[in-house]
Parts: sequence; structure tokens; C-alpha cells
Amino acid sequence: MTEAAILGFGIVGSGVAELLDRNADRIRERVPGEIHIKYILDLREFPDSPYGDRIVHDFDRILEDPEIRIICETMGGKEPAYQFTKRALEKGISVCTSNKELVAAYGPELIAAAREHHCSYLFEASVGGGIPLIRPLENCLAQDRIESVVGILNGTTNYILTKMERFGSDFHAALKEAQEKGYAEQNPEADVEGHDTGRKIAILTSLAAGRTFAYEDVYCEGITAVTQEDFAAARAAGCVVRLLGVSCFEGDGRPMVLTAPFAVPLSSPLAMVNDVFNGVLIRGNMVGDVMFYGQGAGRYPTASAVVSDVLELALNEGRWIPVRWENGEKTEPAPIGERRGVFLVRTAAEDRERAAALFGEGMQELSAGQDELVFLTGELSEAEFADRAAGLPGLRSRIRVLR
Repeated sequence: MTEAAILGFGIVGSGVAELLDRNADRIRERVPGEIHIKYILDLREFPDSPYGDRIVHDFDRILEDPEIRIICETMGGKEPAYQFTKRALEKGISVCTSNKELVAAYGPELIAAAREHHCSYLFEASVGGGIPLIRPLENCLAQDRIESVVGILNGTTNYILTKMERFGSDFHAALKEAQEKGYAEQNPEADVEGHDTGRKIAILTSLAAGRTFAYEDVYCEGITAVTQEDFAAARAAGCVVRLLGVSCFEGDGRPMVLTAPFAVPLSSPLAMVNDVFNGVLIRGNMVGDVMFYGQGAGRYPTASAVVSDVLELALNEGRWIPVRWENGEKTEPAPIGERRGVFLVRTAAEDRERAAALFGEGMQELSAGQDELVFLTGELSEAEFADRAAGLPGLRSRIRVLR
């Protein structure tokens, strides 16, 4: 029997406990012997829960129990999750987590601590919820040079944008519905301002490169300024609007990493990713494009990813499972001004002549009414676009086009 503990008995933590019980027979086929949850750490009591007798309030009780071999950290946030995780690893107890904030901030340090103390630190559930993503990137694609990672990595924002696209809702109405359904927090800033996606693309970039890219250095735009007029412009361009995390590796230089709304062509598989689902497109130099799709959040999908790590840890007790992200030295992404791409632009109709003069032959007019001009630029750097767009007094919006 493998004794384990759960830190945090919220949506994900309770899902982990339930999954281990409901699928115990299936799990025993993979891991000889039972995986038993001996303790659950939480500030609250759960008298009506079948796991209520396992609730403890003192982390030291878990840490000092010599039978505990695995800890599932599902608390969220940096503290006290960081201190609890570090102390467990230093005692040789393996840890798995769904906490993308902790992984983005301290991933390489915790991986190094696990290696030093002959245990492991795994975090499959920190990106993509229930989608198997990190382990395939680490193992199945380890032989390839990763050229790009592009993904819809936040189910909340994808739900909001889908509602706006399909039903003509404005941002605030779609956000309110997402909150009512439990898809968005009462304070949705981390989601709608792009910070959650920024953390996840920073983690994926770090794993792909084997170097640390801090999410604070990721250029980040959210979806709060996206309007119905932007969706209309995207339709005219044969696109849909999605919030993407994008990481592009070109040559031996630093990758371009950003989070922002993109106009995604209907020909892209990412255009088909709707509602709370996530989709990630990884391009390797030999394998080409590989698509990962599934539920990116929620109790059972995320718990499934956590338990997949539990099984891996149980099968490798007393050993370090390599993770290709040990270099703690921070590397900055390429400056956003150097990124090159095409832009979808909305501006006042009276700017038509100025736009033609500023953007030249590469400009492709999509629609022009009495009030508004919509056009695509040719390929420009971000800095070049900013300089030229400054000459459009009626500029209303610009959205990058995924290519």
C-alpha cells in the first residue's frame, strides 16, 4: 500500500480523493497495491464527507508520518504551498501539483530539490487540466526540436469568447454567465487579463527550451477590450477570435512568447476549440504539428491529471523522475517589438487614404462602410505596426492574425 496525503480539499482535491476510490480497480491494474489517502490538510472541517475523518489542520503531522510517500498539492497560490512542497521534497516525499502559479514561480527550484533528495516533483495538471500535455512534451516529443507552442490554455476566456461569437453577447454579459455557471471566479482578473494563460505558456516554453522563462516577462493582453465589432472584422477575414498563448522558437535565438487575442483562421484546428475546452498545437522539427485537445479545467479532468502523476510517483518510489527544466537561470524572451506578423485593423472610414499610404501594397481591404474601415496589413514587425498605426487618428482596434 502507498500512503498519500492531499493538501487542500477544494474542487480539485476532493476530485482526487473521489477518483482514487471510484477507479481503485483500474488503478490497481497499473500500480500493484492500493493507493490510500491517509491525510487531507485543510483549514475547514468536513463532517458530512466520507473523507471527514482524514482531515488534519497541521502540516507537520503529515510530514512527520514515515508512511507518507506522496503528497498531492491542490491548494493553489504560492504560499503556504511553496513552503509545504519544499519541506516535503527535502524529506524525500514526492509531490505532484495542479498549481500553475507555484510551478511558474518555483518550478526549477523544486525540481532540483526533488533530484537532490531522491524523490520527484510532477505537475501534469498545472497546464491544460485533464489534457495529457506535459508528459508527452517531456517524453514523446523529447527527440524533436520544438519550433512552436500555440494554445488555447484558459477555459474561462474561451467560454466567454465562444458566447460572444455565437450569441452576440457583450463581454460583461458573457462574463456574468461564466460566473453563474462556475467557470469564472468572482474576481476573474487572472483569467480575463491573460495572466493565467501567461503562466501556462511560460511553463510550456520553459519545458520546451529547458530554460526558465518567467511569466512576468511574457507580453500579456487580455480579452476585456474585445467587442462584437472585432468578431465581425474577424469573420470578414475568415477567422474567429481566441485568446492564445504563443511561443515561437526561431533558429538559436530567444523565443517570442506572448499572450493575446488572435484572429484564428477557420482552417486552423484551434478555430474549432470552443466553450471551456482547451487546445494546444505543438510543432516539432521532425514530427510536424501535434494537436492536444480536451477539457482544460474542472474537478474531474484536473483530478485525473493529478492522479496520473500519483501513479507515476508510486511506480518510481525512491527515484527521481527527470524533468527537462533544471536550469534555474532566467532567460528573457525576445522583445515583443521584434515579432513579425499580420494585423487585423479596424479604423474610422475617413482614415482610408491614410491607411493606404501608411500600409502600402500589402494592405488588404476587407470591408468599408460609412463609419468603419476593416483591413489586413502585410507582414510587419510589432514596432513597425505601432509606428504606422500612430498615423491613424480613428484607430479602433487591432488584433494579431495567427499564421
